[in-house]
Amino acid sequence: MSDEIRLDGMNIAPAVLDTIVTMAVEGVEGVACASSGQGIGGLMNRAAGKAVEFSLNDEGEVAVGVHVTAVYGTPLMEIGKKVKAEVADAIRSQVGAGVASVDVFIDGIEFPA
Repeated sequence: MSDEIRLDGMNIAPAVLDTIVTMAVEGVEGVACASSGQGIGGLMNRAAGKAVEFSLNDEGEVAVGVHVTAVYGTPLMEIGKKVKAEVADAIRSQVGAGVASVDVFIDGIEFPA
């Protein structure tokens, strides 16, 4: 979505939502980074090349898709649950919008140095 997102009479630039979500995601233990969806694991998102995607439903709630790279050794289901909770909380508290869904795509694994 390249145009501003309209929520309750307020226009929000997609980059603002992207930053809010990225900061929430990267604060989750076990997440190496929000990834761009590139590479073998990100073929479905290759055209967009974005770590975060948004859409609005008819009720004005935000649906979020976020691509992450996990740290090796961290249970992936645990990462997914934590990312969903943190992203939903960040959207609700900072934007004041309802969250319809948060879809997490684990596109890669990062090995410790």
